Amino acid sequence: MLTAGLALHTDKYQINMMYAHWINGSHRTRAVFEAYFRKLPFGNGYAVFAGLERIVHYIESLRFSDEDIAYLAKQEEKYKPEFLEELRRFRFQGNIHSMKEGALVFPNEPLIRVEGTIFETQLVETALLNFMNFQTLIATKASRIRQVASGDTLLEFGTRRAQEADAAVWGARAAYLAGFHATSNMLAGEKFGIPTKGTHAHSWVQTFRSEQEAFDIFAEVMPDQVTLLVDTFDTLKSGIPHAIVTAKKLESQGKRMNAIRLDSGDLAYLSIQARKMLDEAGLHYVGIVASNDLDEGTILDLKAQGAKVDTWGVGTQLITAADQPALGGVYKLVEREVDGKMVPTIKISGNPEKVSTPGKKEVYRIISKGSGKAIADYICFPEEEMPPENGKLKLFNPLHPYMRKNVKNFEAVSMLETVFVNGELVYELPKLEEIRSYHDAQLDQFWPEYLRKLNPEIYRVNLSEEVWEVKQRMMAEFMEQHED
Repeated sequence: MLTAGLALHTDKYQINMMYAHWINGSHRTRAVFEAYFRKLPFGNGYAVFAGLERIVHYIESLRFSDEDIAYLAKQEEKYKPEFLEELRRFRFQGNIHSMKEGALVFPNEPLIRVEGTIFETQLVETALLNFMNFQTLIATKASRIRQVASGDTLLEFGTRRAQEADAAVWGARAAYLAGFHATSNMLAGEKFGIPTKGTHAHSWVQTFRSEQEAFDIFAEVMPDQVTLLVDTFDTLKSGIPHAIVTAKKLESQGKRMNAIRLDSGDLAYLSIQARKMLDEAGLHYVGIVASNDLDEGTILDLKAQGAKVDTWGVGTQLITAADQPALGGVYKLVEREVDGKMVPTIKISGNPEKVSTPGKKEVYRIISKGSGKAIADYICFPEEEMPPENGKLKLFNPLHPYMRKNVKNFEAVSMLETVFVNGELVYELPKLEEIRSYHDAQLDQFWPEYLRKLNPEIYRVNLSEEVWEVKQRMMAEFMEQHED
């Protein structure tokens, strides 16, 4: 969970490229990289950016320790001692701009921009992508689940199935910023202030002579926090009837049981029957919690079947993003120093979707002043001027330039925040509750068709004409140079 001591949290080829640049004398060449993803995860209509807080802590504490230097000295590359001393003195001195956590983001737009020497911008690539890709993926999955849960309470239960401790803790944070209400992970609760929730395991019930005794003792110990797991033996014939007895004992003490939890079986049928049994016993206030390999698909199906569930405990499918376990974000060089001047650079690929967009870029969200809703995201060079008040902005699809649209009466909201300037942190990290509120505001900016789970409408991400023309020119120049 600690972000300090991660200088070697990088791929070896980054160190080798840094070494080659150092030997070549090009290690102080200026460069600009941009991190983005090419395809939305889960077939969703949007992604939720996350991971900035950990990136900030990583950059702030980025140092090579004596142990790191000693380890590097043992490598087969036989790095020169002078290079290792350069690493010992290393501090990040560049600039970073980033989307805010909780922002709705889309393919092929810069989420993070890193400017500095090639030495430092190359080093941070691996860790930056690691943090951004995982947390953005989990936040997107959590927001997607939230869309189908429609106001129900959502609990993150994924720790035991997560890929190790870091994934469990930072995944819990990503889920919370995207709308989950609590986590079962106590360390995430302590570290980030996330509310924690928990009931008891089947082993608690199995420990006692009877299910009734287990329920009654649990209620005696925590009379104000009673949620009983009712499926250890037989949910309808044993678990719920015993839970009702315990609830009545609590009522006699002036207390109320919170809920029962269903963790197996036909959750739709069992929840309907449980609700009926609880209501007939006068326990209308007792909620029903469901768990057991839930995700947005199963929750949507259960709701369609009339399930009477108030709270959903979502674990494995969320914390592992089981239906798409990687975001696939990339980090590409877009500008480099040549003879003292910064010039755009492009990556050409046989796969058209992998051709990069050259030049350092800004991202603006175009908001209709009439509806307050997002129209498109607009990518342009920093030096480009936006149209004046009441002017027209030309939007066109970069893949299909004939698809054009002129917009007026809009507000252009800059999406990239300045985070580091010359290695100094200038951005105040928001509290987690502020990020949650920002995410809610972001959702409110989009029409429902962009947010729906199934077949969402494709949101426009447009290049400025100047960006598009530079990209076309550079591709054409490359093709001319490589003609047979």
